Amino acid sequence: MVSHPTPGSPTALRPAATVADASIPANGAAAKSTPVAAAPDSSLCTLLSISREYDARITRFLESEPESEVLRNVQRQTRISLGVIEDALQRYRFEEIAMSFNGGKDCLVMLILLLCGISRHCPAVSPAANGSSTASKKPLTTTPPSSTTQESSTQSIIPFPSIPSVYVMSSAPFAEVDEFVSKCITTYQLSVKRYPIPMKQAFQTYLDEHPKVKSILVGTRRTDPHGEHLTFFDRTDHGWPDFMRVHPVIDWHYREIWAFLRELEIEYCCLYDQGYTSLGGTTDTHPNPVLELKSDTSTNPAANGKEHRFRPAYELMADEEERLGRDCSGVAQPR
Repeated sequence: MVSHPTPGSPTALRPAATVADASIPANGAAAKSTPVAAAPDSSLCTLLSISREYDARITRFLESEPESEVLRNVQRQTRISLGVIEDALQRYRFEEIAMSFNGGKDCLVMLILLLCGISRHCPAVSPAANGSSTASKKPLTTTPPSSTTQESSTQSIIPFPSIPSVYVMSSAPFAEVDEFVSKCITTYQLSVKRYPIPMKQAFQTYLDEHPKVKSILVGTRRTDPHGEHLTFFDRTDHGWPDFMRVHPVIDWHYREIWAFLRELEIEYCCLYDQGYTSLGGTTDTHPNPVLELKSDTSTNPAANGKEHRFRPAYELMADEEERLGRDCSGVAQPR
């Protein structure tokens, strides 16, 4: 049974079993992986079972009659994005794919879509008459397809325990963002490497440490800095580390991102409920001034200049106002 939280409250999902959350401290020294405590029943929280849950949730959403034009557009964008993810899973083996994840709303939508895509890409297993199991789709594994045409259980279809992810941290990260990323590690079965270094250097380090990776899913949207000319698949250039960038949500609008998260009841970082609409670091990110609630000083003189309250991020309407809470005009992106 799926819980129905209020916006920003957690959706009931069991935590994952052991997941490596490896980090590189600011001094560049390698850090040891820190295991996450196992869930009470790890058989219920495998990557495949989590993927199946979000596949079912998204399927229900896509089959429903939309209550607004925005939700109709979200359904269309969802189908397109799932097609992009399936294309990536056809082009690359799972060990060749990673995800850029920083806890923001855009990459969170991308993550939920990726989980759904993994479920749909994997074979549906059902007992055959002779007691064996048969697969109806191409299995997503790290072994040659010929060795996985027949599986004895659902668990054996996906031998990998988690989704490889890279977290390029701000030089002054919000504690709330770090806490949310850590929560996502256990909720969604992520294997995250944290890098508190510039983005270009972080990707190079990650690829050096994971030489099999050929593509990275990125949550860039067209209204982001340097996003206007991107396509679904773009190889890096201009001196960036060489890999294929995959942009499943490139054409999503701001309102569609929030409509997806709220319609599917996905928990998000609490800063968004405080008026932040684009998350960077503590030194360059502020609540969006468009969302500020104006105090009535005629009835509450003490509030004059002393209290600033903001509406939640999902109440912002215009794409072009999304980054008004950021001091910088843009950040370096893989090119």
